[in-house]
Amino acid sequence: MVRRAAERSSTDELRLALPSKGMEDDTLAFLAACGLQVERSNPRQYRAALRNPAGVTVLFQRAGDIFDKVDEGSVDLGITGYDIVAEHQREDDAVAVLYRELGYGRCSLVLAVPDGWLDVATIADLAEVATALRGRGGELRVATKYPNLARQFLYQHGINHFGVVGSQGALEAAPTLGYGDIVADLMTSGVTLRENRLKTIAGGTILRSEACLIGNRRQLAASESKLQRTRAILELIEAYLRGRGYASLTGNVRGESEEAVARRITAHEDIAGLRGPTIARVYAKAGGERDWYAVTVVVHRDLLLNAIEHLRKAGAADITVADVHYVFEHRSWSFEALQRQLGARLQGDTRARDGATTREAAGLSLADSADAAPERAAEDDEPADPLAARPILT
Repeated sequence: MVRRAAERSSTDELRLALPSKGMEDDTLAFLAACGLQVERSNPRQYRAALRNPAGVTVLFQRAGDIFDKVDEGSVDLGITGYDIVAEHQREDDAVAVLYRELGYGRCSLVLAVPDGWLDVATIADLAEVATALRGRGGELRVATKYPNLARQFLYQHGINHFGVVGSQGALEAAPTLGYGDIVADLMTSGVTLRENRLKTIAGGTILRSEACLIGNRRQLAASESKLQRTRAILELIEAYLRGRGYASLTGNVRGESEEAVARRITAHEDIAGLRGPTIARVYAKAGGERDWYAVTVVVHRDLLLNAIEHLRKAGAADITVADVHYVFEHRSWSFEALQRQLGARLQGDTRARDGATTREAAGLSLADSADAAPERAAEDDEPADPLAARPILT
C-alpha cells in the first residue's frame, strides 16, 4: 500500500525542465518575479522544487535538450528558447507551446554575409548570388545550427539552390575558415558578427525568439493534478506579464463629494482606470483641511505621464505611483488555450484509435468471412468469391 501511494505521488508530480547555464539566471529571476520561487539547497544541484504550487519538481537541463525531453515525456513542462522549438517542432510531436513570449532571452535568427560582399545588402541580392554560383557549377553554402528554419526561409524567398553545412562550433568563423559562404545564426547585439567581419542583410531575419513555456500534451491530458498545477503556473505568469504593463496612481483631490470628484476624473479617458477610479474619503489630520478624497487609478505605463498631468488638471496633489505586480482577468486565457489544444489533440488521438480499431475489426471480419466462405459455398454449391468479404478502406 505504501509503495503504491509513493508511486502514485511520483506519477502525479509535475516535472518542469529549466535551462542550465546560459538562460538559467534570467529564468530563475523571472520565475521568482512571477511568484514561482525555485528552491534548491545547492546551486550545483540539477534537481530542485517550486515553493508554490506544491508538487512541482524542477530539473535543470541544457536548453537545446529541453524540447526533446518534453516531447518524449520525461518532463511535463519546459522553458527554452522559441528558436529551438521552431527548429524541432513536427506535426506529430507531443509538444504544445503554452506561452510563446516570456519577455526575456530575446534574440533573432538572422542571415549574415561577409562584410566584403559590398553588393549584397538585401535578401534579393543574396538570391542573385545563389543564382550566379549555380551558373558556375557551385552552390551557396549556409553554415547553421538551424537547418530546418534556414531551408524553409530560403525556399520562401526564392533561393532554391544552396547547401546547408552543419556546425556545432563557432559559426561566425565559417566564411573565414572556408567551409561556409554565409551563416544563419542567433544574434542579440550584433557585436560578435561585426567582430568576425559579418553583416546582416535587409529582409534576412529568419525568426525572432525569446524564452517560451512548452508542455507535453499527452502527459497533461492524462493527469488532472498535473493539469491543475500547470494552470497555477500559467495563471501567475500571465498575470505577472500583464501587470508589468500597468502602474497604479494615487492622488488626493479636493471636492464637494465622491460623485463630484468622480465626474472630474472620468472626464479624462487616460486616467479613468481599467474600470473606473477608486475614490475614498481622506480623514484629515487634526487641524487639517477637509473635503479631500484619495483617487486611485490603474493606467497603462505608456500613458503614465499623461495620466499624471490629467490628475493635476483635475486638482490632484501628492500623487504617488506604485508598480502593479499582477493583473488577473476573469479567466486565464493561456490555460483556456491549452485546454483547447488538449481537446483537439484528444479528439485526433481518439479518431486515430477508432480508425485502428475499425481496421483491426475489419481484418478479423475478413478472416472470419474467409473461413466461413468455403462452408457456405459447399452448402450452396456455388463458388466462393474471396473479394466479396474484403472491406473497402478509404
